Amino acid sequence: MFQDHAAAIGVPARAQSRAQSRNPSRGVIRQIIKGIAIMAGVAAATTAFAQGSAGAQAAGNGVYDLIVGTYTGGKSEGLYVYRFDSKTGDAQQVSVAKTVNPSYLVVSKDKRYVYAVNELPGDNGPATTRGDVSAFGFDAASGQLTFLDKVSAQGNDPCYLSLSPDGKYLFVANYSVAADPGGSFAVLPVEQDGKLGQSVLTVHHEGGGPVKGRQDNAHVHSTVFSPDGHYLFTQDLGTDKLWTYRYTPDGSRGLVSPAEWRYTGVKAGTGPRHLVFGNDGRHAYLTSELAGTVSVFNYEDGRLKLEQVETLAEPGFKGAVGAAALHLSPDGKFLYVSNRGDANDISIFAVDQTSGKLKRVGRQASLGKSPREFAIDPSGQWLIVGNQNSDTAYVFRRDQETGLLEANPKKIEIGSPVDFKFVTP
Repeated sequence: MFQDHAAAIGVPARAQSRAQSRNPSRGVIRQIIKGIAIMAGVAAATTAFAQGSAGAQAAGNGVYDLIVGTYTGGKSEGLYVYRFDSKTGDAQQVSVAKTVNPSYLVVSKDKRYVYAVNELPGDNGPATTRGDVSAFGFDAASGQLTFLDKVSAQGNDPCYLSLSPDGKYLFVANYSVAADPGGSFAVLPVEQDGKLGQSVLTVHHEGGGPVKGRQDNAHVHSTVFSPDGHYLFTQDLGTDKLWTYRYTPDGSRGLVSPAEWRYTGVKAGTGPRHLVFGNDGRHAYLTSELAGTVSVFNYEDGRLKLEQVETLAEPGFKGAVGAAALHLSPDGKFLYVSNRGDANDISIFAVDQTSGKLKRVGRQASLGKSPREFAIDPSGQWLIVGNQNSDTAYVFRRDQETGLLEANPKKIEIGSPVDFKFVTP
């Protein structure tokens, strides 16, 4: 059990409908361990659009499954599975599993299970409504998702998922538009049959930041493990802090406990959102949503040291910005970062293989509104980006030598696309 932490500063709120993101909060951080989790059963219907025998044959031919998370209520019904051909960049829909607002998803290491948030209550929903996390069985050969169970996320607006290195626990970030219950993360046990157990731990952050309407309270936006699996970083857009926890599943310090230094602070009002580690494990990269920047950190034994900050928008740009996702190319040589607001593009940076620092090499329009998430296929040849507010996704051919994205991408019509995960054979 752990008691009070220290506080922090925050960043703006998640107003611009779900296309733009969540908000941070204020300074002090209170940790509350809860053993409560509400099981809620909701049927998820899986509709097949194609047989999987062809997909199974294609497994060794550069054909992957692509699972897409969306916001429902408009043109989307839930989670979509596509068959993606890395030779051509073509994607063919295979199935859909109906579920509410699966805006972020993660695939188990053995590729047999898929977990997706049910992001509720949303910008205008009652704060008493808690979000959920749904578990699905996944048959890669047929491309079918089968609903297993659904449990409470123990907070509002769950927006990010990560599996512990040992695969025993699923960590969920609750952004929480409402001050009560505020931003938090919960820990859900993963059972042997892929189902999720009730939350064994909920950690609430308290505090806020200087940006009114976006940082009025804590907003946990992502939960990311260090390369060695010993530390958990929780990026809080509301408190302008990257909170650091030790992960000790052997029980020597409890399952999760605050690190001695507690957090890495960032500039007030910048709103940290997503964090990824470089392929060498010695560097980390952070998007700050409110500032529209990407930062480079040196990493060693749970500690992050800021080395570089790069602005995503073009020089002289006067419109709204909203840094969102960032992903490295499979070879780790290039970093891609999406910027929403009025920019709606992807910045392309070359990564110095020694220092980890970034050098801009290009910028590509997303050809739609609010490119929240994107993914690079396992072959490294394609980048697919979803325009959440335009009901489109585009598949760009990627030059693996220069990192640039070629013109004339392939278009996919899909309602409110948000997250993309490739599943290799």
